[in-house]
Amino acid sequence: MSSIKIPILDLKPQYQAIKSEIQAAIDAVLESGQFVLGPTVANFEAEAARYLGVKHAIGVNSGTDALIIGLRALGIEAGDEVITTCFSFFATAESISNIGAKPVFVDIQADSFNINPDLIEAAVTAKTKAIMPVHLYGNPAAMAKIRAIAAKHNLKIIEDCAQSFGAVYKGNCDGCEDTCDDAIRQPLMGRRAGSLGDVGAFSFFPTKNLGAYGDGGLITTDDDRLAELAIMLRMHGSKQKYCNEMLGYNSRLDAIQAAILQVKLHYIDLWNQQRRQVAKTYSQLLEGVADVITPALSDGHVFHQYTIRILGGKRDHVKKSLADAGVGSMVYYPFPQDRLPIYDGQYPANPVSDELGKQVLSLPIWPELSAETSQFVVKTLRASL
Repeated sequence: MSSIKIPILDLKPQYQAIKSEIQAAIDAVLESGQFVLGPTVANFEAEAARYLGVKHAIGVNSGTDALIIGLRALGIEAGDEVITTCFSFFATAESISNIGAKPVFVDIQADSFNINPDLIEAAVTAKTKAIMPVHLYGNPAAMAKIRAIAAKHNLKIIEDCAQSFGAVYKGNCDGCEDTCDDAIRQPLMGRRAGSLGDVGAFSFFPTKNLGAYGDGGLITTDDDRLAELAIMLRMHGSKQKYCNEMLGYNSRLDAIQAAILQVKLHYIDLWNQQRRQVAKTYSQLLEGVADVITPALSDGHVFHQYTIRILGGKRDHVKKSLADAGVGSMVYYPFPQDRLPIYDGQYPANPVSDELGKQVLSLPIWPELSAETSQFVVKTLRASL
């Protein structure tokens, strides 16, 4: 096998473009001597809240902790049920299980990769307390329908926004516009992921659209009480030092990461638009290719991943052929969460997720990816088919 010449992600061009700003931001933190929380984190939180259109943004040390603390702030407890998608990274379900609640998995829509809103209501029981949609690959879920179901059954909504920083809800409930209530959908139009539920949870893992140079996460909410609880929970369950009121966590966003993120936040719209252009180029080049289904294009999608479906049992062959030609690719995700060893055998089948786990393949994507590189990737992919 030849070495990979085109990786699934290349972060170096981005760093080179903003290197001087990043170094200046880090130097300012080092000179300040304040490395955990402090004014640098507060400034980033305020700017992130303005960008996302929420009242509160609370920095934590990972996207997983953002989910766990978000669930705790919402009052989700052991024995409660949280409805979520089976097609996501394990942190989604793990966060629910880690607080003693039970994830209840719902199948997805093949065209959006997101939770199928038409299947959610059937999963609601007397123990259901919340819905956790995932805006997978950067594509907003069908939030109008999800909010309508949550309102009907008095459920909370926590958005898993790990892959969707900057994504915008455009009201295209994945083909269900005619059955969505305009009174619910219209107020959501144009709002960003993380502002569409009771709580939003973001990851700043370095590979994300807005990525730190280490771990980091963010909790968003418009609810003052939820924000207060989240702030307490990230700091050992205390409002003030040595006065702990509940069991919490040591989950604070450090100042160096906040400084880096604040620099990068100024570029996120440009980078997301560049990602959409890469996705558009891929889709044009792949048009009409047999056994390949390209993802839907929409203005609100931020394409954390450009994920195609390869039919006919050819996915693994294509992946190997790409690697042999020096092109990286990834399978996100080969096993739906309900099929992972920790949960396997405990849930009924989710056939769409099971099928897509055998078909999905994510191609190289980053904002600076050139059209020529996209052409080589697609040419290699076509040859493998």
